[in-house]
Amino acid sequence: MTLDQGLAFGILGATVGLFLWGRIAYELVALLALLAGVLVGIIPIDRAFAGFADDVVVIVACALLVSAAVARSGAIETLMRPVLPYLGHASTQVPALAGAVLVTSIFTKNIGALAIFMPVALQLARRTGTRPSALLMPMAFASLIGGLITLTGTSPNIIVARVRAEVTGEPFGMFDYTPVGLGIALAGMAFLAFGWRLLPTGRRGTAEAAPAVEDYTTEVQVPPGSPLVDRGVAELLAMEPGRVGVAIIIRERFRRFVPTPEGRLRAGDTLLLEGDPEDLERVIARAGLRLVAAHTEGEANVAEGVVTAESPLAGETAERARLPERFGIGLLAVSRSGQRIARRLGGLRLRAGDVLLLRGAAPAISGALPALRVLPLTERSIALGRSRRSWVPMLVLLGAMLLVALHVVPVAIAFFGAAVLLLMLRSLSHQEAYGAVEWPVLILLGALIPVSEAVRSTGGTDLIAAWLESATRQLPPLGALGLIMAIAMAVTPFLNNAATVLMMGPIAASLAQRLGLSPDAFLMAVAVGAACDFLTPIGHQCNTLVMGPGGYRFGDYARLGAPLTLIVLAVGVPMIAWVWGLTPG
Repeated sequence: MTLDQGLAFGILGATVGLFLWGRIAYELVALLALLAGVLVGIIPIDRAFAGFADDVVVIVACALLVSAAVARSGAIETLMRPVLPYLGHASTQVPALAGAVLVTSIFTKNIGALAIFMPVALQLARRTGTRPSALLMPMAFASLIGGLITLTGTSPNIIVARVRAEVTGEPFGMFDYTPVGLGIALAGMAFLAFGWRLLPTGRRGTAEAAPAVEDYTTEVQVPPGSPLVDRGVAELLAMEPGRVGVAIIIRERFRRFVPTPEGRLRAGDTLLLEGDPEDLERVIARAGLRLVAAHTEGEANVAEGVVTAESPLAGETAERARLPERFGIGLLAVSRSGQRIARRLGGLRLRAGDVLLLRGAAPAISGALPALRVLPLTERSIALGRSRRSWVPMLVLLGAMLLVALHVVPVAIAFFGAAVLLLMLRSLSHQEAYGAVEWPVLILLGALIPVSEAVRSTGGTDLIAAWLESATRQLPPLGALGLIMAIAMAVTPFLNNAATVLMMGPIAASLAQRLGLSPDAFLMAVAVGAACDFLTPIGHQCNTLVMGPGGYRFGDYARLGAPLTLIVLAVGVPMIAWVWGLTPG
């Protein structure tokens, strides 16, 4: 091992370690890796920022923008709406909704496809009494496997196309992924259509009213005129027996008490109440309590939404976010996948997947939700089918894909042109366009591309491939291909799928060449493995997004995800070998 290889491996190991540690944002870890590579000399100064000008960054950014325009247009919901009245039971709802998400994710980014149909699914669940937990995880998994079918369906496909261009001189095309992706998608949908029954049945939800989330925690004060002043906590609990609880009592701002039935309430006490929103509303009204967030102006609307991974609220407190001052809204309540919240809402550090109740005037809420990257969990008041522009984003997207498929223009130019055209047509406002772009992902890509090139240029990729060659020498070619896909699946939850492809793509291609096998097949295996994390809520944004609304626990994902992972391996590996061949040429 040379000095440069040792330095490259050291930076790579530290980067992976920081990813696993999880205390530092992915994009900052990537920037630190880039800076370290420049300082030790394995990344030339004139190539330090080449990653930010790479086509893959442009394609990802423009694909996100185009996907957001399609999602906001309402065109896809218009197509889906006539079918909804016929979906009266989970046995028909799961395949219909998961299938709709899968088809949509072929054309748009998978996170955008899921965001389109989540409000529809939750409204359908409320009307029919279906548990939201039966619908949302299958939809999230369907969005992941649907993204396998085209180049722009998911970021790993775009990055793998770039790696292939480095290895063979020619990137993968728009529909090169389709044969393998379609085979996996059909097998996955066949499983999800009945596999949803593996999900736990004890999650929140009844036939009468299927709430979207576990109990909320809201913050109220006992005003001097409340009938509960100098009364026991038991009297408050008796207003909705077994349906509303008191998590904590805060007195004189800093003194905290664990409530007991005999404990007495005083004027000015702050209570953290737990329960379903309707039960909380009745108790607050009967007890004459005051919502802490009720001072916001224009209290005409209450909106329910989930914090996405890209939201500026993730990792922030409501107090520091200054929601009333900046957006004219207040935070009424928080639900966190069944976890008890025992601190004041203003000081609670919010997480991706938290479900929020927000109060404010209708215009304030409609402006705040996209700005805060909070996904609404009620159907949007968009004028479906009445806007003459509603089909424009879809037509622009299909036009861009057609130009790429016919090799008229490169992918980057086609989607860059589509993004500019949609902005010119005002399908997205400038603010919405900036909000649609996942800046942390772009920064991660731009920073890690030079690091990945440094590992390859120092010979580190070949060295790792040589180690893997010795480990796979006794395996048949199909076994080596399956091992690469399984490794990509295993590390994606901890490294982020983009980072997984940037690190594993060159290694897989080098291993294939050493074994005398086709690099294309091994690159496809990396793409599929990195895109298919079904075992955790943290490996992909789609999984995180449904955790709160579905009321899922961490271990729930493996119930449905483990069989689906085996199906992807069992179908994907032979499909890749059949479509791309295991021998070069």
